Amino acid sequence: MKDSNLIIEEHIRLAIAEDLGNGDHTSMSTIPAEAQGKMQLLVKESGIIAGIEVAETVFHLVDPEIIFTAFLKDGQSVQTGDFVFSVEGRIISLLSAERLALNYMQRMSGIATNTAYYKSLLKGLPTRLLDTRKTTPGMRIFEKMAVNTGGGENHRFGLFDMILIKNNHVDFAGGVQEAIEAANNYLKKEALSIPIEIEVRNFEELQKVLEYGNIQRIMLDNFSPEALKKAIQIIDKRYETEASGGITAHTLYDYALSGVDYISVGALTHHIKSLDLSLRAITH
Repeated sequence: MKDSNLIIEEHIRLAIAEDLGNGDHTSMSTIPAEAQGKMQLLVKESGIIAGIEVAETVFHLVDPEIIFTAFLKDGQSVQTGDFVFSVEGRIISLLSAERLALNYMQRMSGIATNTAYYKSLLKGLPTRLLDTRKTTPGMRIFEKMAVNTGGGENHRFGLFDMILIKNNHVDFAGGVQEAIEAANNYLKKEALSIPIEIEVRNFEELQKVLEYGNIQRIMLDNFSPEALKKAIQIIDKRYETEASGGITAHTLYDYALSGVDYISVGALTHHIKSLDLSLRAITH
């Protein structure tokens, strides 16, 4: 995988090309070419701010001469009326970068805010909160960064950094043990060192996993809180454990009471509301 900073920069360059095309004709037609100005990012609702460095990269890729001054850091709580950063430079450049910077920051801050809320529901319990691959295509690196900012942790980034044997893999492979054996043989053949996690749907599959072993984590999918507690007791810390499948803010704490190591929640990234932010011109 490429360096994350390089991926971020490449993504932003594509976003600028998509938005700017052959020029911001509105700004160029209404603002003198060399006119200088200043803007500030205003918070319009409370939450957790995220994406400040991403926004800085947007402005500097549009115009390296823009002066970016951050007042806050990613992960800080913000309230309506707070100012996050200021940008100063050619007005046309500021206006050309405005929407892109807001698009990144509003979505990232929405995810960070949502994650922080879920995280708060686990207060006092050791269970750790994970995201999933249920991300916006092309935006995964930003959305997973935002989960971290909100206090959550990242599951695998993609299909390349973990073997996660899910129910379809099990069914196509011919069974739980066949899938595990094939995965281990593959890792040995390819000289790869990545963890193996397997999803189980019921206690019968769980028993087969425990009999065969050779995995690092067991994902207990769509178990009830009561069944999950029983499964955790059966596993008895022999493997890492993860709960997934339809777990909501209303049920999160009940699942965590089982003693499960991780809970993965797709809604951290795919069921969020962007945080309301606005870039305002300073004219006085």
